[in-house]
Order: sequence, then C-alpha cells, then structure tokens
Amino acid sequence: MGSKDARTGKKKGKKTMAETADKFRCYEKSVQSPEHEIEFFERAYKDCFRRKAYTLREDFCGTFAICCDWVASDKRRTAVGVDLCPETLQWGRDNNLVKLDDEQQARVRVLEQDVRKKNRPQVDILAAQNFSFWIFKTRREVVDYFKIARSNLQSQGIMVMDMMGGGECLTEGQTDKRKIKKGKKGFSYHWTQHSYNPINHNCEFYISFKFADGSKMKRAFTYQWRFWTLAEVREMLAEAGFSESYVYWDVEEDEDEESKYERKEVAPSDPSWVSYIVAKK
Repeated sequence: MGSKDARTGKKKGKKTMAETADKFRCYEKSVQSPEHEIEFFERAYKDCFRRKAYTLREDFCGTFAICCDWVASDKRRTAVGVDLCPETLQWGRDNNLVKLDDEQQARVRVLEQDVRKKNRPQVDILAAQNFSFWIFKTRREVVDYFKIARSNLQSQGIMVMDMMGGGECLTEGQTDKRKIKKGKKGFSYHWTQHSYNPINHNCEFYISFKFADGSKMKRAFTYQWRFWTLAEVREMLAEAGFSESYVYWDVEEDEDEESKYERKEVAPSDPSWVSYIVAKK
C-alpha cells in the first residue's frame, strides 16, 4: 500500500486524471463534430450550385479530423488540411489518419504551412472553422487572407466559416461549462472569456477541462483574437472579390435540441449565438 499525501489525501505517485489526459482528444470530444460539419458543408454547397462537392480544403485544420471524415464519406472525395503547428498535425496523423484504410489515406494531403499560401489543386469547399481566422487582427490581414482563400477555390466554390457573438461573449470572466462525459472517467469543458478590449476588439479566450477526480487542465488552449462581427466579415469578403455571402442562423429555439441553420438577413438579438457565413466565389 502506498503512503498518502497529507495535503491531498491521495496516494503519493498517483497521477491525476488531468495529468494523464490527452488535451487534443478532450478538444475533439468537446468542440468538434465532423459529421455535423460535413453535413452542413454539403447542404451549403448544394444551396449554391445544386450539385455535390468532392474536394475540401480545411484551413487551420489542427488534427484534421474533418478532412479524414470527408474522404471516408465518399470514395471520390479528396481533402487538404493546412496548419502551422507540427505537434497538432502529428497528433492527427497518429490518431485520425491511421483510422482510414490505405486508399482513403492517399486522398488526404496535409500541409504544414501558413494558410496564406496559394496551392493547387483548387477545391470546391474551403473551411476555416472554430473562429480561427480571428487570429488576423487587422482589416488588411483578413482581406488579404480572404483573397488567397478565394484563389484556392474552383470557379464553383464556397468558403465556410463559423462565427459567434452576443453580449455574453464580450463579458470578461464569463465561463460556459458543459459536461462532455459522465461517470468516473468523465470530464467537463470550460470555455472562458478572459478579456475583451472594447477599443480595438482584441480578446482572449481559454479552454480548460475539469475531470471526475476534481483535477483540472487549466488553459489547455489559449486564443488571442480580434472579435469580428458578421457585418464586418461580409464586407471584407466582398472586398476580397467574393460574389455573394450568406448568413446561416440557428433557428432552433430549444437549447436542448440540435441546432438547425437557415439563411437569414434578419435575426433576433441573442446574448450568445453561433452562426455560419458561406461565401460564394
């Protein structure tokens, strides 16, 4: 029997759940839903062009789970994932890419590079999810990125981004807590709005995880962004040369029900919302 730490009451040498947890796996379970994203991509593309999409580019792809699910969804589909972080990309290779068979893996291309680079071949859909383009804090940077993103699309192509907003998103110290997994091996996801500067709209968010044994993985991910609005982004898309843009607003009023997105030009005021912008080349 091992001795116990007088302060914590736990056996010495025994690691907490937070110490043994994989932050990328926790992130995927908490934040990502590739099946839902692909379903939305398909619908948005058909809304624009009345046909099926086959090629995808995922900018800021991280562990590129969406790329992997995309190619698995149809044997004719290919995907390109682009990200600058070698650690995150390697985790994706070790944990997501390996789940595909050899033929499927051959249809996924992973690029460790800045998203502001032109690549061939051009694709049907370019996705920039999880508010990632907010890393660009000036109008010039965003417009330049949108111009390059547009050049990476085929003539019948769309760019898809998610957006968030509402007063709660600007309230410092506001934390959204959600139980992700129940039981002795369970954990919760905490999304914290740490700071917001109303003068330049710079903001900082944290993702933390709390586990069933009471241990915490604090600030597992930190995001330092410019808080962009729907109106600003649509204006910048037009400036970058996109012919049209659409807002898909969540019209499901019951928080316990699955989100349902529809094109809208008028939406109700909401203290906390998430929507999509779809831009047509």
